[in-house]
Amino acid sequence: MTRILILAGLAGALAAPVAARADDGATTTDRQNAAQECRFERGSTPATREAFADHYGTNRNKRNAFGKCVSAKARDEAQERSDAQAGAPQACRDERGTTDESRAAFALKYGTNKNGKNAFGKCVSGKAKALEAQADDQDRQDATARKSAAKQCATERGADRAAFAEKYGKGAHKRNAFGKCVSAVAKKLEDEGGHS
Repeated sequence: MTRILILAGLAGALAAPVAARADDGATTTDRQNAAQECRFERGSTPATREAFADHYGTNRNKRNAFGKCVSAKARDEAQERSDAQAGAPQACRDERGTTDESRAAFALKYGTNKNGKNAFGKCVSGKAKALEAQADDQDRQDATARKSAAKQCATERGADRAAFAEKYGKGAHKRNAFGKCVSAVAKKLEDEGGHS
């Protein structure tokens, strides 16, 4: 009896993290896409890696940054997928219209079988993919802005560290100057819509 209780407790302890992980709504594909986005955002230069660690790292040495990034981006991917799937049917209904002529044109455009009856499903699938791709493009632009900002801030910091810390740092020690600089410059780049 004791063995059964121990095994049941062990099984419950092992199942709890899996259940908690499943609650975020992210699929394996969402996590894989998130890891790819995080690798891109992390970059390969010391400046982009430092900015990445400052932005996502939560522990003292910031070594948990990649995992935190993947978790956040996976939730974001799941939300983008959900939003795309929710908005696509209405867009297809609007495109299909209500007249016989518009419905026939819709079936001709999207239908792939001989009678075009699968047109609505094909439209929804295509629109959802397009909306997801649009959201992914925006994510990539944001990451590019952060990487560009990190490089600009690293260059500015290299000229005069004390002046850099004074300009961007907050608090008594001004240790957060690099992160503050990256955030400010990235926001400016995103607002301008350009990345250098």
